[in-house]
Amino acid sequence: MLSVRKHGETSTIVEVFTAEHGRHAGMVRGGVSRKIAPILQPGAQLDVAWRARLEEHMGAFTVEPIKSRAAVLSDRTALAGLNAICSLLVFALPEREPHPVLYQRTQSMLDLLATNQAWPLAYLKWELALLEELGFGLDLTSCAVTGDVEDLVFVSPKTGRAVSAEGAGDWADRLLPLPPELLGVGTGDLTGVLQGLLTTGHFLVNRLAHSLHGKPLPEARARLVDRLKREAGQ
Repeated sequence: MLSVRKHGETSTIVEVFTAEHGRHAGMVRGGVSRKIAPILQPGAQLDVAWRARLEEHMGAFTVEPIKSRAAVLSDRTALAGLNAICSLLVFALPEREPHPVLYQRTQSMLDLLATNQAWPLAYLKWELALLEELGFGLDLTSCAVTGDVEDLVFVSPKTGRAVSAEGAGDWADRLLPLPPELLGVGTGDLTGVLQGLLTTGHFLVNRLAHSLHGKPLPEARARLVDRLKREAGQ
């Protein structure tokens, strides 16, 4: 479940992320009722059936709960993470285009929010995966200047390729940080995660959002970064 908004007096329009049909919208009749409304929470795992007279119609969902992620509600930072994930998927995914690998990764990411305090590192890797899935992946395997695979500490804001300290030279202050967390070898401390989110955020704005005619990133992502900064004492 990604988003929900009221439609008319008694219904809602929801967007869900599915393994086989990607991001999909539909109406839930009676969605504001006391019985159904508690089920329709972003991040919840649902069993949905969609029906419409024609394929191009919005159609309607019937919904049944599978898993609630209400435990996240007691942790403001984890809740910010959940909202950032759901908002970015609504923002980024083309409607009805399947992304099964990203779907499985997102499901695992949402499960981590309430069960593992190291989830911010997993979230950083999830943003990398989102960029990769949509065709804007970073190449962090070797230095774009020297070809070296060691001492990679920067990312080119133009190409998305890694740059070593030697390769950066006098251009170091114009490059983005490449903390070990982005390379999968860091400790997962919040300082490294936030440096990584600075880099992924650059490409979310300048590659992904630019490809969507410059739509601004969802504010939910900025709120998550602010929460993590507070926890890191920044």
